[in-house]
Amino acid sequence: MGLPGDDERVIAMTAISNLKSQISDCGFRNSKLETRNSKLSDDRGVALVFVLWIFIFLFVVAFDFAASVREEGMAAYRFTEESEGYYLAVAGFEQAIYDLLQQGLQQRQTGGPQSTDLFDGSWREKSLGQGLYRVRLLDEAGRVSLNRADEETLGRIFTNLGVEESRRTVLVDSIMDWRDEDNLHRLNGAEDDYYLSLSPPYTARNGPFDSVEDLLWVRGVTPELFYGAEEDGLVRIGFKEIFTVDSPLDRINLRTASAEVIHALTGLPLEKSRAFVEERKRLSEKTLADLLRLLGFAAGDAAMRQFVFLNPSVIAVESVGAQSESSSRRRVRGVVRVVGGNRGVELIRWVDRVYGKD
Repeated sequence: MGLPGDDERVIAMTAISNLKSQISDCGFRNSKLETRNSKLSDDRGVALVFVLWIFIFLFVVAFDFAASVREEGMAAYRFTEESEGYYLAVAGFEQAIYDLLQQGLQQRQTGGPQSTDLFDGSWREKSLGQGLYRVRLLDEAGRVSLNRADEETLGRIFTNLGVEESRRTVLVDSIMDWRDEDNLHRLNGAEDDYYLSLSPPYTARNGPFDSVEDLLWVRGVTPELFYGAEEDGLVRIGFKEIFTVDSPLDRINLRTASAEVIHALTGLPLEKSRAFVEERKRLSEKTLADLLRLLGFAAGDAAMRQFVFLNPSVIAVESVGAQSESSSRRRVRGVVRVVGGNRGVELIRWVDRVYGKD
């Protein structure tokens, strides 16, 4: 038999138990909701990072593509400029050949001597369309033949150019070894055994020089000696200005020889040689004896054996072309032989791209 007080306590305890259960269920649901929200927040963070990486990737791809397009555009622009410069240079070459033939025609009509004003080594500039070209003519007989010069001549040239004696003997012997047909080297020269020890290895020519630039392969020849250099404010004359492989003579045409060649051959000071060249331009009528007197040599001097007095017959034409506002230039060089009494020319050498200073 139960008591009323006990029932009330049972009811109260049951109510409290139900309330605790509801509170527990509510806490569980809240915990579950918080877990779900936390997971959703984590998913959103991962998605944001993923989206950011996609944007970075797309930016890198777009930047690389833009840079590639820009580089290709600049390359196409430079190619266009260089092509235009090349054809301007060729136009200058053709104009020089025309002037050369016209001079020969005037000479035949007047019966007078051929003017050497075209062969003074100076650059002549002319506009053509939106561009311009600069051209000069050089008498190949006005320089020293690299394939004909003997040991004495080579030694004298190197001495006058200021090459020290220890290097001078190496240069002379090595050039002679390069030209001869055997594989026996001179005392200070070089043959295959020396050149094969270099990196990269190569062999001696054992024959005539094909071009002046072949000197750079010869023992003892440095870029400074070949191209020239400035030392202590003084300019060293480069071998490139002195030698040629296209001269038809074993002597030098004094009508067209440059001051540098005269200095190298005779040992006269460069200033005096340049003064001679300027004075030579002003002489309307001149002979070999007249020119030798200008240099300070007597008629019977041994120096006369080094020089001749002839009309140019093998001529180098150098031409540089460029658009007027372009920094890209193209330089070509052709060597022609005058044939048929100045009625035409024969192309004997063509260099499609020439490097070096004007």
